[in-house]
Parts: sequence; C-alpha cells; structure tokens
Amino acid sequence: MTVSIDSAPARTGTGRLIIVLGGLSAVSPFAIDMYAPGFPEIVGSYGTSKTAVQLSLTACLIGLAIGQIVIGPLSDAMGRRRLLLAGSGMFTVFSLVCAVAPTITVFDLARLLQGVAGGAGIVIGRAVVSDRFTGTHAARRLTTLSVIGSTAPVLAPVAGGLILDIGSWRLVFVALALTGLLLLLAVRAWVPESLPAERRRTGGLRAVFAAMGGLLRRRELVGYLLVMGCGLGALFAYISGSPFVFQNIYGLSPTGYSLVFAANAVGTVAAGTVFGRLAGRVRLNSLLAVGVAITVVSLAALVGLLSLGISTFPTTWACLFGLTTGFGLLLPASTTIILAVGGDAPGAASGLLGGAQFVLGAAAAPLPGVLGNTTAMSTAVVVLGCSLIAAVALVALARPWQGHGEPAGQS
Repeated sequence: MTVSIDSAPARTGTGRLIIVLGGLSAVSPFAIDMYAPGFPEIVGSYGTSKTAVQLSLTACLIGLAIGQIVIGPLSDAMGRRRLLLAGSGMFTVFSLVCAVAPTITVFDLARLLQGVAGGAGIVIGRAVVSDRFTGTHAARRLTTLSVIGSTAPVLAPVAGGLILDIGSWRLVFVALALTGLLLLLAVRAWVPESLPAERRRTGGLRAVFAAMGGLLRRRELVGYLLVMGCGLGALFAYISGSPFVFQNIYGLSPTGYSLVFAANAVGTVAAGTVFGRLAGRVRLNSLLAVGVAITVVSLAALVGLLSLGISTFPTTWACLFGLTTGFGLLLPASTTIILAVGGDAPGAASGLLGGAQFVLGAAAAPLPGVLGNTTAMSTAVVVLGCSLIAAVALVALARPWQGHGEPAGQS
C-alpha cells in the first residue's frame, strides 16, 4: 500500500514494522565491527597478522556491498518478503560459522557470506519504507533507519567489549547468530509483502539492472553516492585502525577501548538526534555539508598535530570524536537525499546506496594496516583522505546548492 503525501499511514502494525526494519538495519552494521575490540586476541588465536585480521572486516564489507547491489534490484522484480526471510536465515547460519571457524581463511570466507546475507535486511528495509510511505511520512521513517544504521557501527565495538569481558571473541558471533534468529522470526510474523505483483518491475533481470544503470547516469546521484561512500570509508578506516591505535600505541585495555568508542558514539547519536529534529525544517543539503565539513576539519587537525609531534591521547580522541559527530549528520542526510533522487526505482537506488557504502568502506578499511599500525598517523591519513574525497564530490558533482532531493518547499 502506498500512502499519499497528505495522509498519515495506517497505525495498524506500523510501529512493529519499523522496529523490525530498524533491527535489520542495525544487525549487519553491528556485525561489521562488533568484534573489533578482540582484534589483538584474534591475531593470537589464529597465529596470523594484524592485516589478515583487518581483512576479515573488509570481507564483510565486500559481502554487504554485493548483497545490496544484487538483492536490492532483485527485490524490485521478485518482491520483498521472501528475499528478506532468506537473507535473515542465511545471516544466522554464517554468523555461527564465524563462531566456530577453525582457520583465518574459513573465518574470512564466512565473513564475506555473512555480509552478503546481511545486505538483504538493509537494502530491503529501505525499499519497504519506500513502498509503504511517501512524502514526509517516508522521510521520517527513512531518517529513523538512517540514524540507526549510522550509529550501529560506532556502538557495536562497545557491545563487543562487554561480551569480551565474559568470554572470547567467538562469543560475539554467537550473539549475532541469536540476534539474526530473532529477526528471522520477527520478519515472518510482522513484515508482510509490501510490493504486490502488479507493481513489480517487469522485463527480467536485464530491466532491473538497466534501472540501476539509468540512475548512475545522473551526475548529482553519483556525487551523493561518493559523498556517502567516502564517509563510510573514513569511518571504517577509523574502526579497523583504532583498536591498534588505542590498545597498542596508547596502552588501553579492551574495556578501555570500548569506553573510548562509547564516548565517540555519543557524538554520532547526538548528531543523529539533531538531524532527526532538523530534517523537514533545515535543508538536507545544508545538514550534509555541515557533516562533511566537521569530518574534514577534525581530521586535518589530527594530521597536523601528529605531523608536529604534539598529539596526545586526549587530542587524538577529541579529533576522532569530531569524525564520528560529523558522520552522524553525513550518513542520514546523504541516505535520505539519494533515496529521494532515485525514488522511481527504490530497490535499485537502495542497492546502489548500499553498494557505494560498503565498496568504498571495504577499500578503505585495510589501508591503515597496509600503511602500518605502529603510529596513529597511518589511520589519520587514510581517514582524512576519504573525508577530502567526499568534500570534493559534494562540491563538484552533488552541488548541494541546487537542492537535489529536498522535500517540496525546501529546494
């Protein structure tokens, strides 16, 4: 059912639906880095290198990208519910495989497949909202999912650190499997099919992916995709490099590292809350520009301090807090704009959105390890580079002053 812009959606089941979609939007981002506080333990467990362990994070990101790029447009042709059920079930299975993986090779492969399966929940969740709601009602619910998705990767290591206090890193993946099972049952009970057969895209897979190609011919959409993807790249480079920065260089314990992450998560949550309150009153493009500016300034300051040899644990922490705060504006703003610009093919637009997020995130995540984790500079340089590319894409391609994707009356 599609709701007109001037009418409120039916209340029956809507609250439960959004709760389930929110859970689906959170569980895969949680899976990306919930085990990050255990990176040093995993290195010892498998007798492997830091870079090899960081590649497991990259494998999950690649899987999430593949899953969303493929499953998003497929759901435009096949419907949402059965793909969502299949994805939730396979996420549960591969989380258990991660928990018992005997070698780093098996672990990395399971992480890749866990990501592919988890991509279904993210991409189809957004498409379900686009199916059922329009106008301001859709924007509010997409904002909710975006804020959940943006805070989950920052909160996940905090939860992982708590689990590591009572067990090994493998217990993290048992917890993810149990969460996946609960979401599978919730989808079965409370998420009906939202795309009836008569509204599905016809013409087979060729037509489905042709719609995606048509979206990629829009300059402004490509710009917003790059802004959002490079923002995620900056975040995941920070996530993959920070365990070694804070634990190996600054000497924090896994619990201490989790507390630092928790404090940084406050910035993301606060910025997401501000975004939710201002969306509809302040231009989305203005909020996006502010988020990008905060990330660039924060990381430029960190690189400058490190270059001068005067950066300390508090200054490094403060600059990275700026990164997570800016991200709390950047992701929900760019997500809402992208889905509005690509609203004629919501599954394809959602797939491109997720693909850009996690392809660029996967490319950036291992770079701090490749450059060496002996100082904080390797992580800082990668994160700043991603932020600068996002800023260039915003100005050169997205051109926010043109008001793309704004609700009526705000462009």
